[in-house]
Amino acid sequence: MHDFAVVGAGPAGSRFARRATQRGQDVVVFEQGEVGKPLACSGHVSTDIWSFTPDGAREDLLQNEICGARFHADGPDSDAYRFYKDEVVSNVIDRVGLDRTLAAAAGEAGADVREGNTVVDLTERRDHVDVEVHSPDGLETHRARMVAGCDGPRSRVREAVGLPDPDELLHGVLGFTDEPDSQEFVDVHLTVPRFFAWRIPRGEAGVEYGLATPPGDDVTAQFESFTDGYGVDTDRRCSGLIPIGPADSVTTGRVFLIGDAAGHNKPFTGGGILYGMTAADCAAETIDPRDPATLDAYERAWRDELERDIRLG
Repeated sequence: MHDFAVVGAGPAGSRFARRATQRGQDVVVFEQGEVGKPLACSGHVSTDIWSFTPDGAREDLLQNEICGARFHADGPDSDAYRFYKDEVVSNVIDRVGLDRTLAAAAGEAGADVREGNTVVDLTERRDHVDVEVHSPDGLETHRARMVAGCDGPRSRVREAVGLPDPDELLHGVLGFTDEPDSQEFVDVHLTVPRFFAWRIPRGEAGVEYGLATPPGDDVTAQFESFTDGYGVDTDRRCSGLIPIGPADSVTTGRVFLIGDAAGHNKPFTGGGILYGMTAADCAAETIDPRDPATLDAYERAWRDELERDIRLG
């Protein structure tokens, strides 16, 4: 029987798997597809990202360095309000590469990372959790003392155990063009109802365009209008949901949530990579898989680390 079964090999899941394995736990990670795909998150991150990655990751993943932003109250032709610093304040990275790097680090630490394994159900028992998995070999049932739900905004783990949803889910769209752009600023547009759009230069990798808005709005039309303002056609697009606001509880008897599944995100930007990995560290440091009472310590720990920042945005 595993100590932990981790559902989802995004940044939060892989970080938890790595840290828990380093603490001597037996960890298996189930990723429903290929690690890092499909892309559903921006590659614009804090420079603090490198404290969570293995040595050498910065050289492999860094695409551009950002020193400031231009804020627009309307489209690309509107007046821009510039906020710059004389130092690098954020980085643009290979987002798919980040997921793969973190999953590889978990595997190197000793975690059993399994791609192409979809968790379809789970059942909490007195002393373990039965995890039903659709693998390349068919339907399998695995036993773990605890389950970490790191499976994103539409968390199947969260639904299976009846934990509450995040306060709100926004719909995000990303598109990319190939022209190199190494400018040191991002463009932020406050024109989308209740959220915003952005343009992020990715160095030799091209440019990222993104937009987020509440579900129900015509996000495709809004995105096309936004990119038309820049006079570009994005040749690659992806979309996903962005949770806003953590739930009142992210734990049950033997199950806990981390990252997007738990609503560990910044409410004003939707960013959650560092918050999710910070919560993953809290979980690895506080949860004993043989003692369900330690889940209360995890709830306290991640809230002590993140709740104030989440409320302030």
